[in-house]
Amino acid sequence: MRILLQKVSEASVTIDGEVHGAIKKGFCLLVGAEDSDTSEEVDYLVRKISKLRVFEDADDKMNLSLNDVDGSVLSVSQFTLYANTKKGNRPSFVECR
Repeated sequence: MRILLQKVSEASVTIDGEVHGAIKKGFCLLVGAEDSDTSEEVDYLVRKISKLRVFEDADDKMNLSLNDVDGSVLSVSQFTLYANTKKGNRPSFVECR
């Protein structure tokens, strides 16, 4: 599993002009999965991401977690994180889920 994480003050997903998901302060996650991923790996990443201390405290130090700031998560499926570009000029997505 590959996750690209971005700390956001707000984020949304809009499809055909309609908002399908929106958050205020938190993380926007682009998530790529492959067939060999396990539920244990997912559980580990959920725990890890929720505890990352990347939000500023009162002293402007990155010392607070998503839980500490009552933040939200916007998760977006992004199979292209597993694009294989080793052969040729066209990416392969065979391993993606």
